[in-house]
Amino acid sequence: MRITVDITVETLGLAVDILSEASGLPKQRIKDAMAKGACWWTLKGKIVRLRKAKRDVKAGTRMQLYYDEAVLARKAPEAELLEDKSRYSVWFKPHGLLAQGSQWGDHCSLLRVAEVQLNRPCFLIHRLDADAAGLMLIAHDSKAAAALSQLFAGRTIIKQYLADVTGVLDVKEQTIDGNIDGKAAISHVSTLYINAGSINTNALNSNSINASSINTSSINTKAEDTEANTSRVNVRIETGRKHQIRRHLASIGHPIVADRLYGSAAGVPLQLLAYYLQFNCPLAKSKMTLELPERLKQLSLETLQKFPEGSSLRESADAKRS
Repeated sequence: MRITVDITVETLGLAVDILSEASGLPKQRIKDAMAKGACWWTLKGKIVRLRKAKRDVKAGTRMQLYYDEAVLARKAPEAELLEDKSRYSVWFKPHGLLAQGSQWGDHCSLLRVAEVQLNRPCFLIHRLDADAAGLMLIAHDSKAAAALSQLFAGRTIIKQYLADVTGVLDVKEQTIDGNIDGKAAISHVSTLYINAGSINTNALNSNSINASSINTSSINTKAEDTEANTSRVNVRIETGRKHQIRRHLASIGHPIVADRLYGSAAGVPLQLLAYYLQFNCPLAKSKMTLELPERLKQLSLETLQKFPEGSSLRESADAKRS
C-alpha cells in the first residue's frame, strides 16, 4: 500500500493526529512512518523530516507523508562502525544498505544508522551503490563535510575496489577511459586471479581501452557458470561517476557478477567491494590510509553479512598531526 499526503495545516494540532486524519491511517502506523523518516514538514523555510509524533504544528505549516508499506517494512542490513575520528567516522556499509534515504524513508540508510548509533549530526561525504559494499566516511560537522567532500570531488584521493567479473579477464593496469553521461571517467583494472572453469576465451589484454560510446544494453552478459567463469580484479578509479566501475567493466564485455543493471542477476549480492582509501586529511593534516580488515575484505554473501568480534579497520597515519 502506498499513500502520499501533501497538506497545509488549517488549525494547530499534534503532528500524528493531523497526518492520521489526512491519510486515514492509524496513529501507530503514522508514528512508525515518522520514526523511519517518511514524514516531512516545512521548518524555517526548509523542508525537513519530522520524527516527533507529538510535535505541535501551527496553522499554515506544510506537511507531507510518503507512506509505502513495503519500504517501511524493510530491515536495515547491519553496518559496522570501524573508526570514530570525532569529526568524521569510518564505516563498513554492507550490501543492500543505502548511503542516504529518500522521501519514502531513511531507516535503511547508513546516514541514519550512524546518526542513531552515534547520536551526533551526520553529513554524507560520498556515495556507494546500495548494491555494493565497503568503506564509507560520514562527517559530523558541516566544515568537516565540506573539506572531505572536496577530496572526493577532485582527483586527490586514491580509491580501490575488488570485483568479481564474468569471463576470463587477464590484464595488468588496463585503463578504461570512456566518458560516462558525457563526463570524463577513468578506471584502472588489474587481474588478481582467474577462476578458470568454463572459459570465455574473449579475454581483453590491451593496455588501454577508450570506450567513449558505452552502450551496455547491447552486450551479452550472461555467464553459464558465474563461480567457475569469473575473474577477480582490483579497480582503482580517478573519477567517481555514477556506476562508473559497473559501466566500465560491462563496456569491455566483463560485467560484475550479479550486476542486475549492466549484467545478470545471480544468487549472490553484487560482487563489488570498496576496500581502500588513501588521502591527505585536511582535518588531521596528515596522510591517511584506510583499509578494510581481512575479515571484511571478502566477496561472498556469507562473509559480508557477518561481523565477528576481532580486528578493526587497518589504518596508517603518516606525517605530522595538528
